[in-house]
Parts: sequence; C-alpha cells; structure tokens
Amino acid sequence: MSDAESRSQAAVTTAAADWPDVERLFGIRGEPSRCWCRFFAVTGTQWSESTPEQRKAQLRDKFDGDAPPPGVLAFRGGTPVGWCAVEPRGCYPRILRSKVLAAAPEAVRDPDANQVWAVSCFVVAPGQRRTGVARALLTAAVGHALANGAKAVEGYPVDPAQRPKAAPADLYHGTLGLFLAAGFDVVSAAVPGRAVVRLTASPAGTGTPSSA
Repeated sequence: MSDAESRSQAAVTTAAADWPDVERLFGIRGEPSRCWCRFFAVTGTQWSESTPEQRKAQLRDKFDGDAPPPGVLAFRGGTPVGWCAVEPRGCYPRILRSKVLAAAPEAVRDPDANQVWAVSCFVVAPGQRRTGVARALLTAAVGHALANGAKAVEGYPVDPAQRPKAAPADLYHGTLGLFLAAGFDVVSAAVPGRAVVRLTASPAGTGTPSSA
C-alpha cells in the first residue's frame, strides 16, 4: 500500500473550524482559494465587485466575533482534508433569494431563517474524495448546528440521477444520496435535480435529530 493510500484510509476526525486550518486547506490555488466560501454569503453585486483577497478577509472575520465558527473541518493525521460551511440560513442572502428555495412550499420558506441552519458548501481535498470525508463533515455540521441552537438543518443537494452531466466541481452542495443517508428528508423537489432537504432537532430529552 502506498503512503497516499494509507493516508486516505486513516480515520477521519472532525471539529469546529478554526481559521489557520481553513486557510491551510483552501490554499492558494483552485476554486476554494478564489471563493473562500463567500458565494452564498454575499449578494450578486457584492460578489462581482469583490476580489479573492477581500473574500478571504470576509471569511477570516467570521472567526473573530462571538458567533460560532461558520463551519466544520475534517482531519486525517492532523492534516485538514475537508470543510463544510454551516450557518444560520439568514447568513446566506443568495440562498434566501435562490430559485431552489423560492420554489419550495411556503412552510419550508419560514420567516425565521436563523432557526434553520444551512449546509451550503463542501470542500474536500484532492485525493480525499470518496473516502468518507463528506459523510463525516455532514455529521459534524449537523452536530455543530444543533449544539448552537438550530431547530433544523437544511441542505440543497444535487441529485446526480437527474443531473447526470454534473461534474464533480458542480457537487459542492453535496449529493442527495449523502444527505438522505444522514437522515435528511426531502421537503421540496420543485426544481428538478436540486432538492431542499431538512433534518429537525428532536424534542428535548429524546436524543437524536428527527426527520422533517
């Protein structure tokens, strides 16, 4: 077994994100280093008028206040290998205005966006895909959201069965199968190939989260 194969099979651990490891994971090349997970966190105009350096600064600022970290990280052998962004849905203006959410039933588009936390993006390091990193990240993201007061956790995954031409780079929302395997339920399928899925917090004292 090669060193790379050995590393890819090592146990995955997760934790609430910290800035130095996010910066280390995103690096200086590729889409993460250009986006800095700000695409959903700003309006279209703000995005088009910003630079990668400004987006990086915006994400870094999210770690400086009293709010919970804006995501979770996955590690193998102490090296960050994955990131999942999860924050109150109100932190994501582009999600609030998205066609996927606009087409959903009114009950899904509830007004208290800060009671629903949104899983908006996955980043998995090259060589670490299809090795359980995304699954571990999603589990950690749910735990992080619920521990910080979320009443429900929501995602907007791609269904490859309906969008077979979706390239790996287009799957940063996560796949429908990933969310279903984690116990999420589809609450809207109004946009073909892009579902809204949700997992709700269990009533106090009953333990694990429940499906919507």
